[in-house]
Amino acid sequence: MQLSWSTFLLEIINFLILVWILKRFLYKPVLAAIASRKAAVDKTLSDAKAKHLEAEKLEQQYQNRLADWEKEKAGLREALNDELRAQREKLTADLRKALDEEREKERVLAERRLAELQDRAADEGIAQGVQFTTRLLQRIASADLEARLVKLAIEDLPHLPASQLQLLKDACGDRQRAVKIASAFPLADAQRSQVIQILNEVAQQTVTPTFQQDPSLTAGVRISAGPWTVRANLKDELQFFAEMAQHDIRQH
Repeated sequence: MQLSWSTFLLEIINFLILVWILKRFLYKPVLAAIASRKAAVDKTLSDAKAKHLEAEKLEQQYQNRLADWEKEKAGLREALNDELRAQREKLTADLRKALDEEREKERVLAERRLAELQDRAADEGIAQGVQFTTRLLQRIASADLEARLVKLAIEDLPHLPASQLQLLKDACGDRQRAVKIASAFPLADAQRSQVIQILNEVAQQTVTPTFQQDPSLTAGVRISAGPWTVRANLKDELQFFAEMAQHDIRQH
């Protein structure tokens, strides 16, 4: 077989034309398709990687949020326990205070009741004592005892405090205020004269008293001129004794 250079040259030209056609119409589109496909794959891989990174980031955020939530729950639980503890302590303190106040009220009430019972018993004792003493003095009361009381009153009149003496002078100087002398037993004329004389001396003026009998005085006299009064009788003395005894009991 002989090599024909013309045929060989034509084959070369056909081959080059085929290569150009393949390159022009097939290779470039294939390369473009491959490149496009590769870009799509790269984009898909990039998107997948980005999504994977985002997923990891979200997972980390979720884990961090869970940790924060656990811390927050622990803090809230501790705060709730502290608040419950404080409320319990406050309620306990309020209850203890209320119980103490109630006990104090009961104690004060019991002391008050006891004091009232003691005062009542003391008053009843004083009243019974006064009644017994009154009955006893009524049995021993007599004109002689009254005479001694009148004598004591006459002796004590000049020694009254200056304020009392001035009050007597003012009362005797007021003619609208009568000087009254009451006695349990009728006073003898001599006794009346002695009383009038000492009143004149003490009041430094003439006194004209009125005499009257008051058996409730038991024994002794009561001399009064307006607001001024001299009590020298068993009834007033017993009343004064009872009032002083009650006052001393109240003070203690």
